[in-house]
Amino acid sequence: MDRRSFLSGAAVGGAVGVGGAAAVLNNGNGAALSEAEGKLAAAQAELASANEKLAAPAIVEDVTKLTMVTSWPRGFAVLDDAAMHFEETVAALSDGKLIIDKKAPGELVGALEVFDAVSSGQADLYHSADYYYLGQHPGYAYFTAVPFGATAQELTNWYLHGGGHELHNELGQIFNLKSFLAGNSGSQSGGWFRKEINSAEDFQGLKFRMPGLGGQVLGKLGASVQNIPGGELYQALSSGALDGLEWVGPFADERAGFHEVAKVYYTAGFHEPGSGLALGMNLDVYNGLSAQHQAIIETATQKTTHWQLAQTLSANGAALARLQAQGVKTLQFSDDVWDAFGKASSEVMDANMDDALFAKIRASFESSLASTSSWISKSDGYYVNQRNRVLGG
Repeated sequence: MDRRSFLSGAAVGGAVGVGGAAAVLNNGNGAALSEAEGKLAAAQAELASANEKLAAPAIVEDVTKLTMVTSWPRGFAVLDDAAMHFEETVAALSDGKLIIDKKAPGELVGALEVFDAVSSGQADLYHSADYYYLGQHPGYAYFTAVPFGATAQELTNWYLHGGGHELHNELGQIFNLKSFLAGNSGSQSGGWFRKEINSAEDFQGLKFRMPGLGGQVLGKLGASVQNIPGGELYQALSSGALDGLEWVGPFADERAGFHEVAKVYYTAGFHEPGSGLALGMNLDVYNGLSAQHQAIIETATQKTTHWQLAQTLSANGAALARLQAQGVKTLQFSDDVWDAFGKASSEVMDANMDDALFAKIRASFESSLASTSSWISKSDGYYVNQRNRVLGG
């Protein structure tokens, strides 16, 4: 018997008992009857209150809090903006029941230590760029950007409709991670330099910051390549520890202040045509979430990717104009330099083909790229060229 049935039965028995006593007392004394009726009313009121409480559900407002370590200093344009947007979106979609506690580098672990921290369970999830972690597996390059790779739209096509997300998770399982794309900063600039690059030989001995497989390409051209966290780049460039660097694009680069130190800016680069950001969650933590909270995480990552790409592209043009007004010289690499980038890129990509999972990811990525780019070049690409021709853009 459940508690409510028991209480209802007890109430009936109690009412009969008190009523019977009242009848007996009424035969003898009216005052006693009045007292008994009062007790009966009190008992009935208490019972009604108990039943009302049982009818209302006992709601315990549980709040799940997850610690997210990031590779971005607080307030860092574009990149920390994406991490903040994810954090805020999760809170809004969950009505405050799922909370992301975002940590900047140094608050729990260093900027490039977030992968290992989440993999080991020291933190619950990270927001970073997965090509920082080629030492764990070279396949992670594909989930940020690879040389001569996908634009932002092409990357999203592969990830959501060409098997990319499944491969991201297959790779992540090796490290006890559940993986998502959670941002895209669009096409990256060619970088900031103290002097012009007139030939591929100008990279010889150049101290340059470029992560990922793109950095390995510059290494083949003779550069001394550094992988320095974003929060340390301005100091490295201004001190001479770096001769040049690439970061994101005009909007983020302006906020970082690189134009105060270097004045030569190459606006197009070979290395990151559509740079995805990643969210990696400890797999045990993810599996412990409710289905609703898992869906909220995935929805928030997709929203963040869409939001950040629009933020970046909408702000880059005006930022570039401001940089030029402050004396920044904007240039493009010559075709000879692009050809050198291409030759070195092929060598770098082929060097990883002895890894079966890398080869599997590369084949999937390149198949999707060939399929989708053939249409995009004949539609969007052709349209933009004609629009510029007709309207003088």
